[in-house]
Amino acid sequence: MKILALEFSSRQRSAAVTDNADVLSEITTDQLKTGPLILIEQTLDQAQIDRDEIECLALSIGPGSYTGIRSAIAVAQGWQLARDTPLCAISSAEILAATARRNGLRGETHFIIDAQRHEYYHCAWQLDDQAQLETTPLSIIGVTSAAELKAYGPDAAGFPSCEPLYPSAAVLAQLAVARPDRIRGCEIAPIYLRPTEFTKAPPPRQL
Repeated sequence: MKILALEFSSRQRSAAVTDNADVLSEITTDQLKTGPLILIEQTLDQAQIDRDEIECLALSIGPGSYTGIRSAIAVAQGWQLARDTPLCAISSAEILAATARRNGLRGETHFIIDAQRHEYYHCAWQLDDQAQLETTPLSIIGVTSAAELKAYGPDAAGFPSCEPLYPSAAVLAQLAVARPDRIRGCEIAPIYLRPTEFTKAPPPRQL
């Protein structure tokens, strides 16, 4: 199965094409002005794959960059609308854990992602040679607690005991291979732990 994967949840965005577990191409950029469609075209060209050969589109749904995640969702929804391609949506925290495992990290490993407002998303996964298991579910912690952790993540800069790690689109695609579940574009919801807050606009004045 040929999979196109979009990982736009951090300041380092990536796209990849895989054929089952084999990575055909992966392009990573920290130039956020590069449009997602340009990045996709570059990745397809590198893999020497046409759009109509893509059998599944995998995307990261956060938590992470508000703009990046919604860009990936918009592309996936449009792609499915045009081509009826199955979609696979995976948490960026799980992709981070799988990327860490691919990079050789083992044991209980903590991950942090900037949640804004001086807070961080936090989770922990047990990593071994065979698999990974979430041991601490995703939650929001304060900046002081985040600074005390030995953790990895795309927003770890500035914390002396934390190391930068960015989720990989190639790893996302490989996770999608093992996932039988597929989703419709209209069902995709970004992962955002805070309750939605908004102020309802007043009704228009009657003239």
